[in-house]
Amino acid sequence: METLTVGGRTLRVDVRPGTGTRPPLLLLNGIGASLEMLDPFVEALPADLEVVRFDVPGVGGSPQPSAPYRMPALARTVGALVRELGHRQVDVLGYSWGGGLAQQVALSERALVRRLVLVATGTGSLMVPGRPNVLSKMLTPRRYSDPAYAARVAGEIYGGSMRTHPERAARLLHGGPSQRGYLYQLLAGAGWTTLPALWMIGAPTLVVAGDDDPIIPLVNARILHRGIPRSTLHVYRGGHLALLTEPAELAPTIERFLRP
Repeated sequence: METLTVGGRTLRVDVRPGTGTRPPLLLLNGIGASLEMLDPFVEALPADLEVVRFDVPGVGGSPQPSAPYRMPALARTVGALVRELGHRQVDVLGYSWGGGLAQQVALSERALVRRLVLVATGTGSLMVPGRPNVLSKMLTPRRYSDPAYAARVAGEIYGGSMRTHPERAARLLHGGPSQRGYLYQLLAGAGWTTLPALWMIGAPTLVVAGDDDPIIPLVNARILHRGIPRSTLHVYRGGHLALLTEPAELAPTIERFLRP
């Protein structure tokens, strides 16, 4: 772990070293989630792969942002971070909210992205939304600070294995955001969309989606697949948190796509 200041923002960054024989994998996390939430997936990846993670402003160990930001501005910060770490090109995996940021990075920092993986995500404001009772629970970060609440709502909002084992959500959702950090993440995506620009994403892309995801219905993955020219769609049986709860099932598919 280290703290770096790039693009005028101070971020907590974690780099798991690899062998240097392949491009690093940059992970962009879901809304409100600290980088530790991705531990199960990182542990399922091959040891030779360098993995870079960071906390967005106001989440985990990154300081509060002084003002709201937009996705393009944060994408530029991501590009500055990659270059600060000495890389000219990386593979990028965006999960949920981070999948939106990953699309923006692929558009704003085209030369930086070798391959793109989009997991449980959509095109931003112009997408097929989940049900209102699900989305209303995403307006607050309470599930990160209240384990009993997280277990109570996990099945409804995350689907998949959370329907039968909702108590696992309380163990996964830790070290979350400040109220302001979470609000700014919500605002970053308000009115923002990649839908008209999907055709401009040039990197080979793997779209990964579950068939029981109440937050991001499966049709959104099909929209991404149809809109991104060089894309492949992989549909798994499961919900929104499968990357974290069943990483051994998804990591090999993602690894095969990323292999040089």
